[in-house]
Amino acid sequence: MMTNLFSSFDPSTSMNYSLNWISIYIGMLMMPYYYWVLPNRMNSLFNIITKNLHNEFKIILGDKSKGITLMMISLFLFIMMNNLLGLLPYIFTSSSHLVFSLTLALPLWFSTMLFGWFKNTNSMFAHLVPNGTPALLMPFMVIIESISNIIRPGSLAVRLTANMIAGHLLMSLLGNKSLSINNYMLMIIVLLQMMMMTFELAVAIIQAYVFSILTTLYSSEVMN
Repeated sequence: MMTNLFSSFDPSTSMNYSLNWISIYIGMLMMPYYYWVLPNRMNSLFNIITKNLHNEFKIILGDKSKGITLMMISLFLFIMMNNLLGLLPYIFTSSSHLVFSLTLALPLWFSTMLFGWFKNTNSMFAHLVPNGTPALLMPFMVIIESISNIIRPGSLAVRLTANMIAGHLLMSLLGNKSLSINNYMLMIIVLLQMMMMTFELAVAIIQAYVFSILTTLYSSEVMN
């Protein structure tokens, strides 16, 4: 029984372990099959998505996009899969927790920072002071740029988590409200729920795209 509004975001199913996190791996059962004689519709859709994402990421990364576009496409598909699964009833939304989003954001950010400082040290120092900065403001710009680089994984994680929580909370509020109203108001709330579900479907895809595209932009700054 749900004791409060935020109980639906509690991953615990028992005192010792949680089975809710298994929902992360459910999407792997729905991956396209590559052993058909002719490509099926799911395989064709998957190929169209990956091709468009590859072209999008390649524009950002330029000539140094070897392997990185594949990693970003995998990141996009993984986050989108978990976001969409969270819209189904009785499936735990793993992307609504900072444990999930920080686990993705922190290693990617830390690895790109290490690569940049070891391989492109002069370029990393140059990024701390934008072109045209007055000499008097250079120390302050170094501090500001350093802080902005440090908070990047946190902003990526919080953006994904907050957007997934907001829609689910609103839908929970509307669902609880429908228990104590008449039939006419119930019809209105059902229509609102349908609109919210369509909106959440778009948010699930957009947030996966935003997470992957921002990670690509941060990687391109380090590599250039």
